[in-house]
Amino acid sequence: MSNGNGHRTRVAAIYARVSSERQRQAETIQSQLSALRELAEQRGLAVVEDLVFEDDGFSGATLIRPALERLRDRAVEGCFEVLLCHAPDRLARRYAYQVLLLEEFARSGVEVVFAKESERSGSPEDELLRQFQGMISEYERAQIAERTRRGTLHRARAGAVSVMSRAPYGYRYVKKTEHADAFWEIDETQASIVREIFDRYTQAGESVGAIARALTERAVPTRTGAAGWSQSTIWTMLRNPAYAGHAAYGKTRMTEQRARVTRTTRQRGERHGGAACERVSAEQWILIPVPALIDEETFALAADRLGQGQRLSPRNTRQPSLLQGIVVCASCGYAYHRAQTTTRQGRVYHYYRCGGTDASRRVHGQVCTNRPARLEELDTLVWSEVLRLLDDPTLIEAEIQRRLDTLRVEHPASHRRDGLERDLVRARRAVERLIEAYQEELISLDELRARSPALRKREQTLQAELDALDAELHDAESYLQLTETLDSFRARLCTNAQQLSVEERQQIVRLLVREVLVGEDRITIRHSIPAPQGHQAASSSLRSGGQRGPREERPRAENGCERRGVALPAAGVRIVERQLRPAAGGP
Repeated sequence: MSNGNGHRTRVAAIYARVSSERQRQAETIQSQLSALRELAEQRGLAVVEDLVFEDDGFSGATLIRPALERLRDRAVEGCFEVLLCHAPDRLARRYAYQVLLLEEFARSGVEVVFAKESERSGSPEDELLRQFQGMISEYERAQIAERTRRGTLHRARAGAVSVMSRAPYGYRYVKKTEHADAFWEIDETQASIVREIFDRYTQAGESVGAIARALTERAVPTRTGAAGWSQSTIWTMLRNPAYAGHAAYGKTRMTEQRARVTRTTRQRGERHGGAACERVSAEQWILIPVPALIDEETFALAADRLGQGQRLSPRNTRQPSLLQGIVVCASCGYAYHRAQTTTRQGRVYHYYRCGGTDASRRVHGQVCTNRPARLEELDTLVWSEVLRLLDDPTLIEAEIQRRLDTLRVEHPASHRRDGLERDLVRARRAVERLIEAYQEELISLDELRARSPALRKREQTLQAELDALDAELHDAESYLQLTETLDSFRARLCTNAQQLSVEERQQIVRLLVREVLVGEDRITIRHSIPAPQGHQAASSSLRSGGQRGPREERPRAENGCERRGVALPAAGVRIVERQLRPAAGGP
């Protein structure tokens, strides 16, 4: 881009972030954007609105942020030359993440400019200052998080409802004023619905699904104003002790793991779920008194019936499946779940069923017509594919070598190591020149003794840092060095493949298979490693237990040619498609 004087104007991108909902509502991110736009004008940079990235309410302790993901993609595409950011802690709170992002932008030819920092020359002093600032930011984040946690815990023990995220259905949240603390006020319209739900469940004996369908048919609005009631909403309300006069704080807590990928996250193009939560036992809850909508006896009766439903429901099964959690419908994107049907003769058939075909879970009925797949046949097909992949040792060795090469090139320690090697060479040359100067009598012995310790100490320090980086790289590579035990592992697997339990097979399958897409007449197995070239996958019927004639064993295309599954390459994975025979009818 050039200006009117014929000089080339560099294109800049802007990144801003606030980490809390309060900061987002106070529009503090707008102050960052205004300051960065002024900085761009002062430096003569062109900022396009498409290159302004905002992360509202996202923590800097993680790299999984929507705007940051788009920013990194556009940087690789070469869409801008300069990145403007308010401060390093806006880019990332952890120093390790800051280094990773700065090196990634540097490889893409992007200059990173921070508004709260002066011009830096890239000297060792500037790098040391950035390290100190990153460590201080990480310390401040941990300190703020701990103070917030302890303050919230103290208010909860004092009985303040302000620590709750929101008021449940049946209440209105009244904010704190100068004369009164925040409190929950009963919404009589919604409270009557809450009492009706508990009466129908405890007195009339209706199921959770029947109550949800009845409220949906009457078009009773939910807390968000929607007309459709889900079974999970009713189930949550029946378990909420707030309706009995005791709001529970601390029922869940965050974990280090990531939540599972759902249909919504897949449609957004995200490869990872959000932060996962785990339930906390009721003994650890902090109960806060609130106005009650039902009596204690009704709530206890509902809890007792819910417990009986968990133990005695005929649909309740704890039998694991090989492909549990990785089977996805190719038509609608919903996950498949385990189901079963029983014939009049008493034979039980197990299936994988698409969640989109369950009309009771959808306000407007079923959204998918994809037929169920036979569980035994699909498990056998995928397990045989996994064994076939493991039967080729060169395949896994090539993948391990590829990841090792990527690690050596992209690991942050590799780039830091190059700089340390250059500094170490300079330090050794300085020591050699000092000794040569003494030998040629250009300096005295006292000068040699005075200047030599500092140079020797710097040489030892650089060597120690270099050894530490080598150890870090070696530790990272050791996780991938599996080739020595690959042959013995394959031999044990081939020998004991049929004796492995379902849980043990699950561990192996989930390491090699990302997901299994089930379509109308074919499935797609997406592997985490490339599949062999030229593989021809045979047809297999997963939905029919009946027998077909010889002419129908292999589907044929319109031109009469035999149709087979083909191996298609994809970015980062290998897609193997298998043709399925049309179902001849259910059992």
